[in-house]
Amino acid sequence: MPITVRDATVADAAAIVEFNRLLALESEGKTLDLQLLTPGVRAGLTDPGKCRYFLAEEDGSVLGQMGVTLEWSDWRNGWFWWIQSVYVRAEARRRGVFRAIFEHIQETARKNPAVIGLRLYVDDANRTARETYQRLGLERTGYLLLEKYPL
Repeated sequence: MPITVRDATVADAAAIVEFNRLLALESEGKTLDLQLLTPGVRAGLTDPGKCRYFLAEEDGSVLGQMGVTLEWSDWRNGWFWWIQSVYVRAEARRRGVFRAIFEHIQETARKNPAVIGLRLYVDDANRTARETYQRLGLERTGYLLLEKYPL
């Protein structure tokens, strides 16, 4: 069966929490606090101003996810969609799941004239992910990501 992509709903919260947990563990060796993660995911699912999740499915089984958050650019008078929370089940990797979700998000963004671009950040050490993103047309910017966390 073909891979389909859809918007996530509150009913998908448990799957998204689990994917985010696995993502942090696999990509950064971090164990997320479920007492923070679970309400964080639910807040995103119930408020599109915070976040929007997209899920890839095949035969009713969720294979992967991507989240999108918003950044307003006053310089460009439009919205950047930040892609984050990217996760594909281990057994579904290298089957086009990431590409299917990415292309769906890109097409959805293109239909909205207020959206001017897509952005994401990736760990410098994750060469495989960087190469995948570049094959899909994402380019390295001149910006370095800095943060102060926690406040």
